Amino acid sequence: MAGDEDSGPSVTAADTGNAEATGDETAVSGYRGPVLGQGAERSGSVYLSGTGNVTASGGATAVSGYVHTLTVEYALREPAPWPHQVGVIPSPARSFQHREEADRLRAAVGVEGTAALSQVLTGMGGVGKTQLAADYARAAWDESGLDVLVWITASTRAAIVSGYAQAGIELCQAAPDDPDRAAKTFLAWLAPKPGQRPCRWLIVLDDVADPGDLIGHAREAGSRYSLWPPSSPHGRVLLTTRRRDAALFGEGRRRIEVGLFTPDESVAYLTASLKAQNRSEPGDQLAALASDLGHLPLALSQAAAYLIDSNQTAADYRALLTDRATTLDQLAPDVLPDEQAAACAAAWSLSIDRADTLRPVGLARPMLHLAALLDANGIPQDVLTGPRARAHLAAANLTAESAPCTRADAVRVLRSLDRLSLIDHTPDTPHQAVRIHRLVQRAARDTHTANEHNEAARIAAEALMDAWPTVDSDSALVHALLSNSGALWDTSAASLLLHGIHPVLFRAGKSLGELGLPTNAARYHEQLGEAARPQIGERHPDYLTARHGAAFWTGLSGRAEQAAEEFADILAVRTAVLGSDHPDTLLTRHNLARWRGEAGDPIGAVAAYQDLLADELRALGPDHSLTLSTRNNLANWRAHAGDPATAVDELSQLLADRLRVLGSDHPHTLLTRYNLAKARGESGAPEKAVAELAGLLTDWQQVLGVEHPSCLMTRNALANWRGVAGDHHNAVRELRAVYEDRTRVLGRDHPHTQATYQALERWTKVVGASGELADG
Repeated sequence: MAGDEDSGPSVTAADTGNAEATGDETAVSGYRGPVLGQGAERSGSVYLSGTGNVTASGGATAVSGYVHTLTVEYALREPAPWPHQVGVIPSPARSFQHREEADRLRAAVGVEGTAALSQVLTGMGGVGKTQLAADYARAAWDESGLDVLVWITASTRAAIVSGYAQAGIELCQAAPDDPDRAAKTFLAWLAPKPGQRPCRWLIVLDDVADPGDLIGHAREAGSRYSLWPPSSPHGRVLLTTRRRDAALFGEGRRRIEVGLFTPDESVAYLTASLKAQNRSEPGDQLAALASDLGHLPLALSQAAAYLIDSNQTAADYRALLTDRATTLDQLAPDVLPDEQAAACAAAWSLSIDRADTLRPVGLARPMLHLAALLDANGIPQDVLTGPRARAHLAAANLTAESAPCTRADAVRVLRSLDRLSLIDHTPDTPHQAVRIHRLVQRAARDTHTANEHNEAARIAAEALMDAWPTVDSDSALVHALLSNSGALWDTSAASLLLHGIHPVLFRAGKSLGELGLPTNAARYHEQLGEAARPQIGERHPDYLTARHGAAFWTGLSGRAEQAAEEFADILAVRTAVLGSDHPDTLLTRHNLARWRGEAGDPIGAVAAYQDLLADELRALGPDHSLTLSTRNNLANWRAHAGDPATAVDELSQLLADRLRVLGSDHPHTLLTRYNLAKARGESGAPEKAVAELAGLLTDWQQVLGVEHPSCLMTRNALANWRGVAGDHHNAVRELRAVYEDRTRVLGRDHPHTQATYQALERWTKVVGASGELADG
């Protein structure tokens, strides 16, 4: 409803989120902290890759398993010009070793149109399949032999579809709201067409975990399609996998086994790595060390780093491996064969020990234990250097029990782990500053006892909350935090439900909705509640909060009657469990009134808000955020019930109180200004509405950025009121610009984009009827 303040899911009386009402837009709110603008003008589509098998419906995004990549695309845009690359090719490994397999790969790929064009690199984990594929892809790209290169980390079906969808969006103008459709569009585009310019392409599907992942699922029930790129004389496919299933091979696909380093390659690798740091070791000792490590490239790189940083000899390192092999064999990750797993785990353990001796002493292991629960593809630096992470590190520092851990100390710990090749730390990309190999994560997690894992999961969740902004204005950061919260759920779901639903899970759901995906957010909360119900029960406050969130986002997705019915059910249970004056109960009444109004009963909404306001003033006081939100929504529904003059008076009083309580830059204050300006227009003063909205737009842009949905909402309203005030020419000009921006940010089919289009058509007809000329 226009200008309704959203009050999202609550968690506790103290931590309940409140929402703002905004004109003819919809409001958003959720757990903790101020909520961004009502007007659910949210942008983009979200594609999650790396998830396990789970069922989603109604446009939802279901998350299960490790979330490897979260990609948000905001476009329909012009097709990218050739040459064009989609995805990021991994950087070369340190002291990259040219291998026989690299020559075999180039020979197998051969010249365009003359050789088998699908190559499958297969072998055990850690043998360097990805590096071989990356070396070939870089060479093919640098030699200008390609028009299009697509690199996809293909560890799940969702990741493959997401990668193809991204290519479809960039190259084929595919819509971002249906990943399967965009993926199929791209695959069809790859097939050669008569009379069209040939496109020389290379598709790299790296780390395919299951041959079944190469069969996609469309939204239509039972629809399946192959995710193998089509045959083309101009295209090449390179796939890496640990699997050897027959389904991966066959006609047109050549299998290339990638094995361990040869003894000579192992010694050459160790020699080159040590020489780069002005170190040398006897050749026989390096050969023996390579043999002890099973010639596994990943284990050799860890050993080289340890030797360099510890200044110990290869003989010393071999002795340490021997001493610890039996114990570490019992903790070996499952993904590697036994012998190599023990050697590799021993190398990692020794590297951690060495990192723990670097300043600040003793903090590498607890830092790694946090990173082991988060997104291997990128952890924001602020998560691992924030207050809760630093408190965790300080508590683990037994050498200086009372010494605090500073942010600089935490960064130095990351640098120590980077030195030992346990992580990749790139502070110039702060939202993905820490990358860590999944096997390193597994090795670290496997050392946890059950209690240690529960504690580490709780700390990691609180560290994510530290980094989560109150207002989701930094979309790149929010996307990274969502990816990390998904990874934490994958590794530690039971831990996050141990004492109820951890607040970080509610915060993730709120951000998902505020990205412009209310249907997905509703489904997320439904799944969260279902996961928690067996452990906490149906009358637990957190379970009711999950239901509350599902109902809230259901309403924002356009199903007002369903939302009202669900809130009525929740109200009965919350009243019985918490009492009638509990803030969560009052919050449910707030949302019930709103969605009854949205379902077609504005007079009933006014009456419900009047009763609610009296109870909130008594139970919560006049300055409570929920009381202020109820005043806002009451005024808005008065305007919609036909009394805009009273709405202007009430919103003017509310604005003064919000300036006093929240300040001038708070989103709720700005939304009150928005609602007041629209109410002035509705009460017969369109010129005042134009003046106030123009000033508000500048403030919105300074606080949230020019493309934030609240800014687009304000631009849309400003243009409309210009038209009402008689400035038809500028109304058309501004609406045309808003339509272009909403199409780019939200997509052509988004309801807000369509609303702008309808307004543009209306004022264009007025301009034509009056004999005026509009631009363009």
